[in-house]
Amino acid sequence: MKEILKIKDVSKDYGIKGFKTNVLRNISLTVNEGDFVSIMGPSGAGKTTLLNLMSTLDKATSGEIILDGIDVSKVKNKELSKLRRDKIGFIFQDYNLLDNMTLMDNIALPLALGKKKSKEIEDRVIEIAKKFGLANHLNKYPYQLSGGQKQRGAAARSLITNPSVIFADEPTGALDSRSAYELLDSLDRINKENNATIIMITHDPITASYSNEVYMINDGNIKCKLNKGESRKEFYQKIMDMLSAMGGEL
Repeated sequence: MKEILKIKDVSKDYGIKGFKTNVLRNISLTVNEGDFVSIMGPSGAGKTTLLNLMSTLDKATSGEIILDGIDVSKVKNKELSKLRRDKIGFIFQDYNLLDNMTLMDNIALPLALGKKKSKEIEDRVIEIAKKFGLANHLNKYPYQLSGGQKQRGAAARSLITNPSVIFADEPTGALDSRSAYELLDSLDRINKENNATIIMITHDPITASYSNEVYMINDGNIKCKLNKGESRKEFYQKIMDMLSAMGGEL
């Protein structure tokens, strides 16, 4: 099984000598190709910091982060933008769609920046839009779309380049229940059908239950790892039980 992301003894400190804050302490985990992983924990536990380190948006104080065979600590700043473009997809809570572009153009943007041929771009956009239930909305602008449609559009854009890994930061945080389920069903389908590797930060047990593994993080440390098994309903209950054991606050 191919390793997509390997983190070994990663720590992150902020501040200067004598006034340092240890946000993460000796974090280690491995994500394989096709994994769907959630990271949960209370506010201030270090979830977003960990996501930023894994996705090369920030640098670790110590430890190793290997992304698809590349030691990101040794990649120069000029090469990081290419690494993100080729290897990483992002889904943010606030969509980040461009208002003056149609949904088709928003989804196509990463390929257009990569100077792909227009026919190839169009075919790829239509293909992925169908997987997210957006085929009939491609000529609309973001203001004409619901929150759920915009978030699924952002997810489609993150996948358009076939990245090695997709990082999702609270992707359902701004959505109503129905829109959240539609997005999660789409991500689940993409994970299973396209073998997409997804790492998701979430505070919501229902959202986390769509993944195959959940890491619980608190006080800068991984407290435990939960594996899904067969049933999403049983996995949800397992997550709830663990949250209760940890104090129940996210």
